[in-house]
Amino acid sequence: MENQPLDAVTDATFADSVLSAAVPVVVHHSAAWCSPCRQLDPILQELATRFRDRVRFVRLDTDANPVTPAEQGVHGVPTVQIFVGGREVRRFQGARTKMELQDAVESVLA
Repeated sequence: MENQPLDAVTDATFADSVLSAAVPVVVHHSAAWCSPCRQLDPILQELATRFRDRVRFVRLDTDANPVTPAEQGVHGVPTVQIFVGGREVRRFQGARTKMELQDAVESVLA
């Protein structure tokens, strides 16, 4: 099965795409120059494929969209937030393992 690419969200679409979503949303705050962000991409894409239809995975480019990270208190990349019902329930800063992220996603689905 091919990995699911992450949808892009922007400052303009964050509220509708993330805060108003009917399913949990994993937000990857990243930047093109960030090496650990690029290392997380295939992990998050694999998890997006695995949890398809139950969890939405999105990427927000912090350089192109500075308002949302500031509003969310994101001070570095990579940062991964998990939202359920428009509320942040988990946050990770820095590179994480696939198991760590998978366990976090499974815990919000439990």
